Amino acid sequence: MHIAISGNIGAGKTSLTKLLSKHYRWQAHFEEVLENPYLDDFYNQMERWSFNLQIYFLNSRFGQLMEIQKSGKNVIQDRSIYEDAFIFAPNLHSMGLLTQRDFKNYISLFELMENMVSGPDLLIYLRSSIPNLVSQIHKRGRKYESTISIDYLSRLNERYEAWIQGYEKGRLLIIDVDDLNFVDNKDDLSKIIEKVDSQINGIFN
Repeated sequence: MHIAISGNIGAGKTSLTKLLSKHYRWQAHFEEVLENPYLDDFYNQMERWSFNLQIYFLNSRFGQLMEIQKSGKNVIQDRSIYEDAFIFAPNLHSMGLLTQRDFKNYISLFELMENMVSGPDLLIYLRSSIPNLVSQIHKRGRKYESTISIDYLSRLNERYEAWIQGYEKGRLLIIDVDDLNFVDNKDDLSKIIEKVDSQINGIFN
């Protein structure tokens, strides 16, 4: 069983991955943020480092998926490989921060990798408004995220919504997180677990 949790920056993917991993006692795979050597440079000079950053994330997530498939274990993954290719890279390209040449190279590499891995059994999409995302980003206080603009987050949100509407890789669970505090409120977390249980039971039955 492979669950992937998707959503915009600040939606709560990592927190929910940790909580569900603990609840189900499944292995967790996290996005390599602290280890990423390009993030600081990217947020300070996006046009220069966009391609490097996207290739790093693509390679990292592809490696995770290969490991997941070989392990045969139940896994919960923080962000899917599809978000890089269908949201972040196209967004950078449309903003003029990723050249046409680099974008074509990136998509070609993604399509090659995609043919070698399977999609998650269940994708959980954390839907969030921009004010909520901004609040959560400020709350966690990561220095490299302090320069993220509302326009950038809005562009990403629009692409997330368009992508989710056409998602057909497997089961999909959409959770609106604006009015949920699943980190501090056990009732809110229980509501999410009930929905996930329903999806998991549907897969196994």
